[in-house]
Amino acid sequence: MLRQPVKISVAGRTDAGVHASGQVVSFEAETALEPSSIAYRTTAVLPEDLALRRCAAANGGFDARRDARSRSYEYRIVNDPVRAPLRRRRALYVSRDLDLGLLHDAAELVSGTHDFKAFTPAKSYHVRFERIVTESFWERSGDLLVYRVTADSFLYGMVRTLVGTMLEVADGRRGVASFERLLSGGERGDAGPALASWGLTLVGVEYENLDFEGGANGAGR
Repeated sequence: MLRQPVKISVAGRTDAGVHASGQVVSFEAETALEPSSIAYRTTAVLPEDLALRRCAAANGGFDARRDARSRSYEYRIVNDPVRAPLRRRRALYVSRDLDLGLLHDAAELVSGTHDFKAFTPAKSYHVRFERIVTESFWERSGDLLVYRVTADSFLYGMVRTLVGTMLEVADGRRGVASFERLLSGGERGDAGPALASWGLTLVGVEYENLDFEGGANGAGR
């Protein structure tokens, strides 16, 4: 659309099949088009399952990945004896009873600085496994369970494996103490399964000096 080569940087390199409602992409281009026009014109030629919701001018050198201060994800589970066909593309279905109190206990333990080596594939490109989690909690609304987590960055498969392991706690197959030990490092085989990618959504990326409403002078998402 800009009629020139464009190299992009993305804030979150999500696992295959993961959704994103708050992905951020940065690029440099010489153009007379207003940011709002770029957003409108780009969305018009994108596939129907993609949209550029907003475009903003940023200070020179801004990089969506390198400058991100935190990222936030949600994992959605339909927990009911009867499945929900209309939500099958955005939520995992779990029919068995889950103890919400135990889920809360496990999620609370995730907050803080931990070694998440047990929650990413053994063969990994990561060399540092410590991450700082600033938000970790579960919410329930009717038959929908939503896990919300924010951290400085995430390992490949980390959220899906955290949720899979917490479900083992919630249905009595693993104790809370066992889950807590995994947060000090461990082998991938010690943790639970990585759940399906379609239940996970990247919902936000935070920056210090970028406001998508007004440009590059305010703090925001």
